[in-house]
Amino acid sequence: MDIKAKIEEVVNKLKSDGAMAEEFKKDPVKTVEKVIGVDLPDDVLKKVVDGVKAKVSLDKLGDAAGDIKDKLKKLF
Repeated sequence: MDIKAKIEEVVNKLKSDGAMAEEFKKDPVKTVEKVIGVDLPDDVLKKVVDGVKAKVSLDKLGDAAGDIKDKLKKLF
């Protein structure tokens, strides 16, 4: 199983579906299982959940950095 591909699949779904993103915040394990549609072993599921959380955090950080960059450009 390609864990990286599963992480991308879940992240893309969360980005496109606000309700699913909220569900992920409340119960990430159940949400990942729902998106993937496969009952994964706990150790694999934990890796996917952790990967999704990390990817979402990095994306938010990137968005924030872009916002800061835009604001700095306006100052100069």
